[in-house]
Amino acid sequence: MKIIEGAGAFARAAGDDGAHWAEQFRVADLSVGTYSIAAGGTDGQSPHTEDEIYVVTSGRAVLESGGERAEVGPGAVIYVPAGEVHRFTDITEDLALLVIFGPAEDSRA
Repeated sequence: MKIIEGAGAFARAAGDDGAHWAEQFRVADLSVGTYSIAAGGTDGQSPHTEDEIYVVTSGRAVLESGGERAEVGPGAVIYVPAGEVHRFTDITEDLALLVIFGPAEDSRA
């Protein structure tokens, strides 16, 4: 067993875009981290080579993915397949996302 400390907790970014990424756990078959974007911030991520699950722990935004748009808030659980272009937009409240990659992030890169 492992308690993953800090996973899903909002962290303010040091950069201009308002986004912050921190990986909290990694094994070969999965990784867990927290992606935080401040209200009004920009999500500049590129598609990943691994499948991912997002769990919104706080905040509100719109997720654009696979040609669709959906409003997301606390408790939303979202699956994004590997290679799919996706982005959080219209971030109206500081957004904190627990992110689970399978297999581990960048392991297929």
